[in-house]
Amino acid sequence: MGMKGKIALGAVVGIVVIGAVSANSGDDSDGGSRSSGKGSSSSAQAKPGGDKEKGSAEGTDAADAAEEKKVAFEGDGQFQVGSDVKPGTYRTSGNEDGMCYWERAKDASGEMDSLLANDNVTGTSYVTIKATDKIFKSSDCNDWEAVDTKAKGSPASKMAGDGGMFRVGADIAPGTYKSTGNEDDMCYWERAKDAEHGLDSIIANDNVSGSAVVTISAKDTYFKTSGCTDWKKTG
Repeated sequence: MGMKGKIALGAVVGIVVIGAVSANSGDDSDGGSRSSGKGSSSSAQAKPGGDKEKGSAEGTDAADAAEEKKVAFEGDGQFQVGSDVKPGTYRTSGNEDGMCYWERAKDASGEMDSLLANDNVTGTSYVTIKATDKIFKSSDCNDWEAVDTKAKGSPASKMAGDGGMFRVGADIAPGTYKSTGNEDDMCYWERAKDAEHGLDSIIANDNVSGSAVVTISAKDTYFKTSGCTDWKKTG
C-alpha cells in the first residue's frame, strides 16, 4: 500500500490497523489474497473490466460494443461528480499489486481535509460516489463500470483471499468461511454495510495470523479480503 501519494488510512477495531479510510458516512448503499490461482469456476474472482483487459481479448464487434457500454469512466483521472461521473455505485476489477488507488473528495483543493474516503486496491473494489461528493480520483486502476445494486448473481462458496471486495448475495453466498495458514497479521477482512468506505460502513473487521473464521450475514452488503489465503465456505 501507499504507492500513490496518499495512503488508505486505517479503520480500527481493537488493534486492527489496515482497512478503510475514515469518512463522512451518509445514506446506506448496497455493496483482496494472494491470488494463488487455486480458485475454481465456483470461486468468486475479480472480473476483468475496462480497456486494460481488452487488449489481449479477441471477440466479435458486438461483444466489443457490449464491453464498451460497461465502462462508466476510465481508471486514470480526476472526475467532477455530476458532470464527468454520476452518483452511484461503481466497480473496478482485475487490479494487481495494490497499484490501483482511488479517492472520494469534497472539493478539488487536493488537501487532506478534502478527503472523504480512499483505498489502494488489489483485485476488485466497489465504491459508492454520493451526490454530495465533488471529485472522484482514480489512478492506475482498471476502468470503472456502473453496478446494478439490485441485480442478483450466482454467488460462489469460495473466494480469492486477495480478491478485494465481494458483494454478498451476488458475488458470494452468505455463510461461514475459513482461511488458513495466514502469516504475520497480513490477512485483513471486513464485513461492510455499504461501499462508501467510511468508519460507519464497517460492521466488523480484523487482522489475522493463522486461521480466520468469519460468518458473513445475509444482511451484510460487502465482504472485503486482503492478504489472506483463499476462503472456503464451511457452513
